[in-house]
Amino acid sequence: MAAMRRLIVGLGNPDPQHKATRHNIGFEVLDLLVGQEAFRLDGRAQSLIARCRLRGRPVVMAKPLTYMNRSGIAVRHLMRRLSLSPECLLVVTDDLNLPPGTLRIRAQGSAGGHNGVQNIIDQLNTGAFARIRLGIRGPYPRGQQSRFVLSPFTDEERPVMEEALGLAAEVIATYVTDGISTAMNRFNRRIKPAKVSKKKSEPPADSPPPS
Repeated sequence: MAAMRRLIVGLGNPDPQHKATRHNIGFEVLDLLVGQEAFRLDGRAQSLIARCRLRGRPVVMAKPLTYMNRSGIAVRHLMRRLSLSPECLLVVTDDLNLPPGTLRIRAQGSAGGHNGVQNIIDQLNTGAFARIRLGIRGPYPRGQQSRFVLSPFTDEERPVMEEALGLAAEVIATYVTDGISTAMNRFNRRIKPAKVSKKKSEPPADSPPPS
């Protein structure tokens, strides 16, 4: 029996100024797995696509170029073109409600306040797809949530986030070979959170609102 093909989608924003920001952690995980050079532009899918094999299994990885809040448009196109059901989809994204370095893996569920995930749910008309959430929570001035998620990790946060990136890559490989239930049982644990300074983050003044 042929191995089931999987679609792994990392969420983020495509502009160069968004690279290495908190909101682009989904892109970083995929880059760690296969390298940025593996991705090629797919104009019809409005995404950067990498076709590869993980532990011998066929995988399509995608970084939507539609901007965060319209991620579902690219995902819907890819799901239809590849003739995949929601159970073959895994989304990797940031989560402002979890401490830095924390991973949460779910087989399905709500968007949890994440606009990118919500758009995927809206476009697919279902929340029955797996997702990996990486915590990015930290202090920021009231009303500055959008600017915070578009700022880079602090020097204190980056080491623990690098550890989380590596673990997320292992989760994806396990999901591809053994399924979401095994991945959840094996990896749903908390990495030691970064010791974040009590000083509120101050993103660059020209940071644009997330989209």
